[in-house]
Amino acid sequence: MTELKKLKDDYAGRDFLSLLDYTTADLTYFLDVADRLKREHKAGRETPYLKGKTMGLIFEKSSTRTRVSFESGIYYLGGQGLFLSSHDLQIGRGEPIKDTARVLSRFLDGLMIRTFSHSVVEELAAYADIPVINGLTDLLHPCQVLADLQTIREHKGQLAGLKLAFIGDGNNMAHSLLNGGARMGMHVCCACPEGYLPDAGVLAGASAAAELSGGSVEVAQDPMQAAADADVIYTDVWASMGQEAEKAAREAVFAGIYQVNDSLMAQAKPDAMVLHCLPAHRGEEITDAVFEAHPEIFDEAENRLYAQMSIMSLLLQKRP
Repeated sequence: MTELKKLKDDYAGRDFLSLLDYTTADLTYFLDVADRLKREHKAGRETPYLKGKTMGLIFEKSSTRTRVSFESGIYYLGGQGLFLSSHDLQIGRGEPIKDTARVLSRFLDGLMIRTFSHSVVEELAAYADIPVINGLTDLLHPCQVLADLQTIREHKGQLAGLKLAFIGDGNNMAHSLLNGGARMGMHVCCACPEGYLPDAGVLAGASAAAELSGGSVEVAQDPMQAAADADVIYTDVWASMGQEAEKAAREAVFAGIYQVNDSLMAQAKPDAMVLHCLPAHRGEEITDAVFEAHPEIFDEAENRLYAQMSIMSLLLQKRP
């Protein structure tokens, strides 16, 4: 085991609810730490920044990548993760979030929650005395986008100045890509149909961030326009978790237009990369051929582990 490198303690005790809560310099440091943890892990070296720490993982939405990456990341950092299903916790029986927050703060060193309403995460953070990490809400998915930024930087060597085109529903992924891309000086264009546009408040916040970083944000309805000269093409499912009843109606709007296929890829730069937060519905938002031609999608999935290890290390770190 090599000597454990000291991390900045500027972030100890903070929450991670939105990428806009952090500056460009902050997010760059999060990414640098994620890269370092990835190198150390692949070299077989220990990074016990969470030694003696316990992290609670609250799931009101089911998950593959979020649960496995957080639990594995906590283990690799030397801590203990506790899976807390809403079916087992008293919040599933009506206990107020503010009471749950104050009780769990007495037992744990940090909390991650994956839920529906963003107000739940905000209330949990407001009443908890320990760091709260947003593992996903219907409004934002910041952990995923930190991993996306790490992946883009790995493949492209930079973030500032790159164009990212998001094709599909103006959902939590579109929102956090707008936030993260704007913070990092990227040019983000979301192509979404009328009635499925990004939240106006999120768009306003991202626009303000872009003005500071030299980036830009844009919303269009023509996917081909959005994809023109793009360095990164991103898509997500048309109906997210909790929207199953809307699936047929959404398919009628999105099908045949808001799909990442060969024709759309022809508009992007020849070396454009493709990202998808997964799970993918092949043949819907992305064709099987395009999906299989872009293995960076699985680099992106892998980087959930390291991006989240970075977040946890900086917010809950055990001092060397």
